[in-house]
Amino acid sequence: MEALRQDDPRRFGRFTALARFDEGASAVRYVARDIASGETALITAARPELAAVPVFSRRFQAEARTAERLAGGWVAPPLDPGHTAETPADEAEPLWTAAGYVPALPLAEAIGIAGPLPERALRILGAGIAEILSRVHAAGSVLQGLAPGTVLLAADGPRLTAFGPLGAAASAEARPGGQLSVRLGYLTPEQIAGKEVSAASDLFVLGLLLAYAATGTTPFTEGPAEEATRRIAEDEPELDAVPEELRELIANCLAKDPDQRPTAGTVAAELALEGAAGLARGGWLPEPLAAAVADQEARVLALEVPAEHEQGDAPAAPGDAGAKPDRADAAAPEDARPEAPRTLREPEGARTAPEPEDARPEDAPPVTASGAPESAESPAAPEPEDARPLPAPPVDAPALQKPADAPAPSGNADTGNGDIGEDRGTTRFLSTGPRPPQNDRPTTQLALPHELTAPRAPDALPAPHPALPAAPVTPQPHSHTHGGPAPYPAAALPAGPAGPGGPGQGPMVSLPLPPAPAPAPDPAASRRTLLTIAAAAVGGLIVGGGSVAALGSGDTARATDDKPAPKPRRTLPGQAPEPRWIYAHPASESSPLTTALWQDKLLVVTSESQASAVDLRTGKRLWQRADGAKGQVALAAGADLVFVASPTEFLWLSPKDGKVVHRVRYTEAFDDLPGLTVGRLAGSSGPVIWFTGSHTVTVKAPKPKKGKKKGKDKEVVEAYFFAYDIVQRKELWRTPVPAGRAPGTPAYRVVAERSADILVRQDAVSLTAAEVKKAKGKGSVRSFDQKTGKLLWTRQYGAASLEAATSGDEDGSLYAAVGQDLQAFEADTAKPLWRVEGSDGSWFGTPLIAGPLIHTTERSRLVGAVERESGRLVWRRSTEVPGTGPAPSLTLSGSEKTLIAADAIQVTAFSAADGERLWKFQDIGSAGPKGETVSASYRTLAFGETVVVQRDRSFYAFPVA
Repeated sequence: MEALRQDDPRRFGRFTALARFDEGASAVRYVARDIASGETALITAARPELAAVPVFSRRFQAEARTAERLAGGWVAPPLDPGHTAETPADEAEPLWTAAGYVPALPLAEAIGIAGPLPERALRILGAGIAEILSRVHAAGSVLQGLAPGTVLLAADGPRLTAFGPLGAAASAEARPGGQLSVRLGYLTPEQIAGKEVSAASDLFVLGLLLAYAATGTTPFTEGPAEEATRRIAEDEPELDAVPEELRELIANCLAKDPDQRPTAGTVAAELALEGAAGLARGGWLPEPLAAAVADQEARVLALEVPAEHEQGDAPAAPGDAGAKPDRADAAAPEDARPEAPRTLREPEGARTAPEPEDARPEDAPPVTASGAPESAESPAAPEPEDARPLPAPPVDAPALQKPADAPAPSGNADTGNGDIGEDRGTTRFLSTGPRPPQNDRPTTQLALPHELTAPRAPDALPAPHPALPAAPVTPQPHSHTHGGPAPYPAAALPAGPAGPGGPGQGPMVSLPLPPAPAPAPDPAASRRTLLTIAAAAVGGLIVGGGSVAALGSGDTARATDDKPAPKPRRTLPGQAPEPRWIYAHPASESSPLTTALWQDKLLVVTSESQASAVDLRTGKRLWQRADGAKGQVALAAGADLVFVASPTEFLWLSPKDGKVVHRVRYTEAFDDLPGLTVGRLAGSSGPVIWFTGSHTVTVKAPKPKKGKKKGKDKEVVEAYFFAYDIVQRKELWRTPVPAGRAPGTPAYRVVAERSADILVRQDAVSLTAAEVKKAKGKGSVRSFDQKTGKLLWTRQYGAASLEAATSGDEDGSLYAAVGQDLQAFEADTAKPLWRVEGSDGSWFGTPLIAGPLIHTTERSRLVGAVERESGRLVWRRSTEVPGTGPAPSLTLSGSEKTLIAADAIQVTAFSAADGERLWKFQDIGSAGPKGETVSASYRTLAFGETVVVQRDRSFYAFPVA
C-alpha cells in the first residue's frame, strides 16, 4: 500500500480515494472512504488506456458481475457506488467497482514477510478458495482468476479479488486498432495440449497456488528453458518441501489428466471438513502476518482525506461528479514529490516477494477460448458478447505482432534496476519498497480482435506462415529470490521474419480471451456447488467427489446423454458416487415448499407459485402448473395421476404434462363446512389420506330473559379429522376433534398404522394453552378406528414429553424419546418394554423402523440401530458433524441397505447393516439468488437405487445400494 500519486483519481462516486492498495496489469486498487458515512471501500479501477478498449470494457464488467454473483463468504460484497456524473464526450467511460474493505495482505506479499505458510494456514487458504471454486463450477463456469496477487490473507480467512482472466493477468496492453493483449500467469497441461479448459483447470492452478504458498516457489521450475512445456505436460511436480499431510492432495490437483484431479468440493472437504471459516476460528495467520494485517488496518483507519480533496482541485475519476474539464494541471514533473515526504517503517524482517512469474512456456501451441486448437484460417468476425467464446485471429496476423519500440504495459515496466516504477514522490507503506527484478516470462498471450462493423474481405486476411525454425536460445542465469516463486525460464518462440515477437520478434502465441463465467439461466445455480466426502469405517475421512453429470436451470437440467449415471471417474477408496444428475430450482420462482416422489418416475416440487415435475431418470424439468401453487406433498392417485392438495382444492394432474385432469374444491366436496381450512396432511396409506380441517361457525347468543339485554353471538372454531380416498375421490369419514391453537386447525401426524386403527400425535405447537396445562408436560397418542374414524383411546407413555419424537409399528409397539433415552412401549397398554440409553446432554429424534431393526438418531449427531424386539444395540456411529443440533432425519434406500442421515450441515450415508460410514455430502457455499446464505436443512428421498438430496433449490441424485 502506498500514497496516492499526483495523477491518481481522488473520487469514485461517493468514495474519496485515500491510498493505493496495490496495482495489477489491468487495474489499480485504491483504499477509499465515503466521507459522509465513514464506510471504507476497496476500489478496483481499470487502467484508462485499457478501459478505452471496448472488448476490455465488456470483459471488466462481466467479471464484475461474476464477483457480484459470488458475493458472500470469501468474496467481499459489492458496494453501492452512489451518484456518478455523466462522462464527458471526450473522455473514456470510467470502469471501477467498489467492495467492502477488509484488512488483508496479498499472498505474494505475505510470503515475502513470513516465508511459506504453515500447514494449518495452508488448509484454511486452500479450503476457502476451493469453496469459491465449487460455487463457480456448480454453474458450469470456469474461474481462471487465481494468482498469488489475487488472493488476500485477512484475519478471519482468505479473500479472492479476481474473477476472470483480466483480474489475474500478468500483463495487459492496449494495441492499435482496438486490440488487447493479455498475458496470464499460469497454464495447465490441457491448454498446452490444445484441449478444452474446464473446471479441472482451476484445480490445477489451485495446486500451483498451494504449492507456492507451502514452499515459496512453483513446482515446475527446474530444467532447461526449451523443455518447459514438456515439464508442465509430463513431469511430476517437485513437492518435497510441501508438508507431508498435504503433499498427496496437491499432487492430485496437479495431475496431468484433468479427469484425475479432485473436484473443488473434495479439496475443500479434505483440507477443512468443518469449512475454512470453522478451522480459522481463533486466528490462523502466523504472528508476523497477523501483525502486518493489524498494522495495515491501523494505517487505513489513520488515513485522512487528502488536502487536495478539501481544496476541491484534485483529479477525479472520469465521469464522477466534481471532475474538472481542464485536466492540464493534473500532470506533474516525473520527480515531483510532496513537500514533506515521509517514510512509514516496515515491520522488522519483512521481505517483499515478487509476484509469481508466468507458468506458460513460450513454445505452447495457440488455443481457442475454450482451450481447443486454433485454426489459422479462422475468419475475422464481429465481436460477440462476453458470454460467448471470441474468435481467435491467426497467429501470424500483423495485429498480433508487437512493434519493437512498443511501450511496456502500464504497471509492468521493468527499469532493469529492480525498481518497481512507482512514483518516487509518494509515502511509503508496508512492504512497498524496491523489489528484485521481475522477469516478464511470456505465458499464454491473449489477443482480442478489435471492434468490427463488417466482416473483413477475404483478400484482407493474412496468409498463413509456414512453420518457422526455432530461434536459438540464449542461456540465462537461473536465479531465485526467497519469498517469491522461482521464475520459469523463457522458452523458445518460433522466429518471425524479423525475430521473435512481431517486427523484430516473430509471432506471439495467441489466444482469444476466454469469456467470463457466463450467467447461468438460473442465477441460483451459480451459487450452488457439490461437495462429496467419503469416510473409512474407522473414522479417518477419505475425500471424494467428481464432476457433475448435469446442471439444472430454469426449464431444463442438462443430463449427460439422458443416461442414468455418468461414466465413473477415478475414485479414492470409499469415495462417494458421482450424482446421476443435479437440478437447480429456478431463482425466478419461489423456493420449494414440499418435495415428493411419484411412482419412482417424477420428483414433484411445490412452491408458492406453482407445482413442477422433474424426470427422476434424467433430472430434466418436464412441466410446471400454477394451479398447484402452495400445494402439499404430491401423492400417487392410482397409476396415472398425481394428487396435490392446494389451499383451496384437491387436484389430480397428468404426470406427462401437468394438466389438471380432475379438480375438487373444498367448497364443493365439504359444502356442509363453509369456509373449511384444510391443514397439513397427517399421513397416507395407499389411496387413503388423513388430514385435519377447521371452519368457523357462529353460535347465536341465547334468548335473553325478560328485561335483560341480548348477549353477543360467538365465533367458534370447529375442527375435524378426515379420511379421504384420492382414487375414488370421496370422503370416507370425519370425526370431530378439539380445535387447535389459533387459527384453529390442529396439526396431526400419523405415527403408526395398524390393521384396525391408526395412532396419531398432535404437534405441540398446535395445542391450545388449556391443553398444554392439562397435559402437565406429557405428550399423548390418540387411536382412531380405521373404518369409522371413531376415537378409541388417548394414552400417555411414561415421561415422554409433548415434543418427544414418537413412532410405532404394525405389531402394537410404540417407540418414544423419554428424557435422553429411547423407550419402547406396548401401544395399547403403555407398558414399558425396553430402554436404550442415549448420550449425555442429548435426546433422540424420530426413529425409523426397518424390518427387525429400529434405526435411531440423536441430537449429538449419533446414528445407530437397535433390535426391534429386545432393544439390543447393534451399532452406533457419529456423522462427525461438529457441535449439536436437531437430530438428523433418517431415510432408507429402496433396498434398505443404505441409511441416509440428513441435518442442516450435511448428509451422511451409512451401511444399514453394520453402520459403516460410506460417504458425506455438503452443499458448500450455498447461497440464494440474492447472495444470502442458505441455512435450510437437507432433505432426502429414496427410490430404487437412488437417493435424492435436496437443500433449498438444489437437488442431487446419488446412486446407492
